[in-house]
Amino acid sequence: MNTAEAIKITHTLSKPSKMPGFSIGIPAKECKTGAKLRKVKGSVCYGCYALKGCYVFPDVQAAQYKRLRAIKKKKWIDAMAHQINSKKVKYFRWHDSGDVQNLEHLNKIYEVCKLSPTVKHWMPTREAWISDHVTRAPDNLIIRFSMPMVDQVAAGSWPNTSTVETKSFFWKAQLWFNKIFKITGKCFTPIQGNKCLDCRACWNHNIKNVAYGKH
Repeated sequence: MNTAEAIKITHTLSKPSKMPGFSIGIPAKECKTGAKLRKVKGSVCYGCYALKGCYVFPDVQAAQYKRLRAIKKKKWIDAMAHQINSKKVKYFRWHDSGDVQNLEHLNKIYEVCKLSPTVKHWMPTREAWISDHVTRAPDNLIIRFSMPMVDQVAAGSWPNTSTVETKSFFWKAQLWFNKIFKITGKCFTPIQGNKCLDCRACWNHNIKNVAYGKH
């Protein structure tokens, strides 16, 4: 399979400007749990960033739905692995927009990760049922369960999580303090020009929880 054939099957990957690698975005409107949460004030999905800005452009929406439909194709696993490996990057994020659709989708993601062993994969999710399948995840994939409510403390049996916190008056000062003293567990992008730069906390299995500032 060549790159042109792979793109024809999966459509193109997305390239979030802040991140060190590529991603794949599917429609946030099709999130199973997120679609319910975005109607709940105070939830992390209320006012979802992936339903605003450039994400709502017709060409972006069309590309996302093409990627969503492609998941059902027989050669999707091989095509995705080819695309990721061909980029020669060390890091990949699943779903800068959207979430896992069902068990078949999850199993296919696992297979893609196995076929790209030199790449570290990160998959944030709000689908609680995935907890029953985390132990099957390949070693090069970290799954972070996102706590559903803003300012909710990480809890449960998930090995890795993420939380969203309200930006207090001293919030940025605390970020600088943590960065200077190399205290992990918070996303530093707000003080780094909205870029990850050298931070790879989201992909690090040893960091149990990563806290993001509320958009």
